[in-house]
Amino acid sequence: MIEPRIPERQARLLAYAQGLTPPSGWKVEVSGDAIIVTAGPPVIHQRNLLLVRRQFDAHRPADLMPSENTDLASPHTGRLRNPDLTYIPLATVELGGNQVPAELAVIAVEIVSPSNPENDLVGKVRDYPRMGIPLYLVIDPREGTLTLHSEPGNGVYHRRWTGRFGDAAPVPEPFAFELATSELLRYPADRIS
Repeated sequence: MIEPRIPERQARLLAYAQGLTPPSGWKVEVSGDAIIVTAGPPVIHQRNLLLVRRQFDAHRPADLMPSENTDLASPHTGRLRNPDLTYIPLATVELGGNQVPAELAVIAVEIVSPSNPENDLVGKVRDYPRMGIPLYLVIDPREGTLTLHSEPGNGVYHRRWTGRFGDAAPVPEPFAFELATSELLRYPADRIS
């Protein structure tokens, strides 16, 4: 199979971003022609992520491992993304380095940032299927909603399940369980910009 080539400009941008060393607690991502630098998340974000991760951990296949804030690189699309939580094959450790090929990720989980929601709700919905990530779970504590995107093809997700905090979210294989969401917390109104 021939890997598609990206424009030289995007390749240089991706290489530049991959060489950056952000301050502790910051993330660097690349989407199209933009480098996105974001600050560390609030405590509610971290608590919600813990509740979600515990459930995924209880249902993860033995050959997958959780990884928080791992750079998922997709050189053939010119994208570098860093989900809050992903599950990747244990064998990925043998690759070494600080980045994982995006197509190895089984799922990307994002808790929407109160300061930059468009990154999670628009940019990553666009980028993750192009990067070959089969599942994208986005949890929005601003609105008390969650959306599970699945069935990527031709650069888009073809299936979407949407619910509210309190609904059981149907997570498909390889996890195959219903994610309980009643204990997820919303951001206080003054934290939403």
